[in-house]
Amino acid sequence: MNLAIEVTEENIKSIVSLSGEIDAYTAPQLKEALLPLTKADGQIVEVDLENVNYMDSTGLGIFISALKSSKENNSHLKLINLQDRVYRLFKITGLIEIIDIKAAIRGGSE
Repeated sequence: MNLAIEVTEENIKSIVSLSGEIDAYTAPQLKEALLPLTKADGQIVEVDLENVNYMDSTGLGIFISALKSSKENNSHLKLINLQDRVYRLFKITGLIEIIDIKAAIRGGSE
């Protein structure tokens, strides 16, 4: 499976819409698209995960790197529209405590 990445710029906000799977094969592509966006001072980087139905630990690593970069560069990373199975990864690892997640979760009660 592949990962489609679409970036839309709106003033100080970059919206990154993802579709597909985030795994060891697609993670480098995501990292290449996402990390540069977090380096702009004051930038809001909103990642829409609505159409991501699978993510492994490699994907979590990318989001941890993006979070670290955003903190170092005074930007803000936000994840939105996580499906339940992807949200559970963030919850199990405790990352929901440190990453801004605004989820309209499909298939879940949280």
